[in-house]
Amino acid sequence: MTAMSVVPGTVMAPKASVSASGGSDESQLVKLTKREIEVLTHVIQGKSSREVAETLFVSKRTVDFHLANVYDKLHVNNRVQAFRRATRLGLIPYEAQFAD
Repeated sequence: MTAMSVVPGTVMAPKASVSASGGSDESQLVKLTKREIEVLTHVIQGKSSREVAETLFVSKRTVDFHLANVYDKLHVNNRVQAFRRATRLGLIPYEAQFAD
């Protein structure tokens, strides 16, 4: 096992990627920034990108930028897939969807 430094403000969880042989490679990690987790948490509560932008005092374009990064890091294509994968990896608590 190699030593690894953790950057403050990131959350790390195993990334389950399927190898050509059909196995799962748990050695790679998914890293979401604090802001990406914050945006994703608001999105899974049912807020639109515009509503998240207003809540976080940023532009809609900034929210969409963070969401695109989340989708890329989680290897998903939409909000529902992002929620399911992030929850499964332990990046966001399941209870986040019920928060006000």
